[in-house]
Amino acid sequence: MPDIHSPRKGSMQFWPRKRARRGYARIKAKPRTKEIKLVGFAGYKAGMTHIMIEDTRPTSMTKNETITWPVTVIECPPMKVHSVRLYKNTTDGLKLTSELFSKTYTKEFSRKVRPSKKEGKEEEFDEIRAVVYTQPKNIKLKKKPELFELIIGGQDKKQKLEYSKSLLDKEIRINDIFKPGQFLDLHAITRGKGFQGTVKRHGVRIRQHKAEKTKRGIATLGSWKPKRVDFRVAQAGKMGFNQRTEYNKLLLKIGKESKEINPKGGFKKYGIIKEDYILIKGSVAGPQKRLVIMTEPSRPKLGPQQLEISYTSLESKQGK
Repeated sequence: MPDIHSPRKGSMQFWPRKRARRGYARIKAKPRTKEIKLVGFAGYKAGMTHIMIEDTRPTSMTKNETITWPVTVIECPPMKVHSVRLYKNTTDGLKLTSELFSKTYTKEFSRKVRPSKKEGKEEEFDEIRAVVYTQPKNIKLKKKPELFELIIGGQDKKQKLEYSKSLLDKEIRINDIFKPGQFLDLHAITRGKGFQGTVKRHGVRIRQHKAEKTKRGIATLGSWKPKRVDFRVAQAGKMGFNQRTEYNKLLLKIGKESKEINPKGGFKKYGIIKEDYILIKGSVAGPQKRLVIMTEPSRPKLGPQQLEISYTSLESKQGK
């Protein structure tokens, strides 16, 4: 007898299944913080390694034991602020009322965006955001600076405006934004895999060897009536290069000395880390050298975690 159980093929978890417009993510969530600061930062994915930590969490099953965790290394060169935008709530949503520009720019950024010479005015606003850009030249990456917008946390409008104005001609480091032991949301673009079939793209079961025409494909496109192909039917197509957000990823460490983390010969397809770096528990979406944007958690579950790192792997396979 044939197998009666036949669930729908094709994941409905992410719909529509389309590729990202650019190589770094768009921040749609609006995480809020009581502290007046930028709610996010950005870094470039370098690779993975493992660490040995002493588990000091009170409710953990491995309390007071030494455990091994896989971690992702993200290099975070300092960022700069291009401008500060003031928004007003209207019936049609947020409306930009004014923009305060920085007076100093890097040579690489001025090649990508023409700096504005206009002087914005301080007007009434309901929300304030900072337009920041990265400095890949500091770590010798052949990339153009990425430009994106971040919310400034806090409640007092005057203090938020003063804080944002103080950022215009300064470099921002990750130590000013995040602290070890807290949780973050990671926004990134996944690795692109090109044109793939239904088995790899949707997980369709491979048919038996007596199947007609094909084995690595679906058996039918659907019923005769209605005379159309439903969007739920698994189809071949481009796979990967999608925007994804991972919630509540644990930030284990913020490091400064590159000798602690660099394997012999550097990370594969990346090189040697020269600036500040962070260790994130688990894997992170995207290949090496891709920008990862980190923000405060929009769905916080746990408070800060206290973990003591006793050993960081230096003899990585990537360096051999």
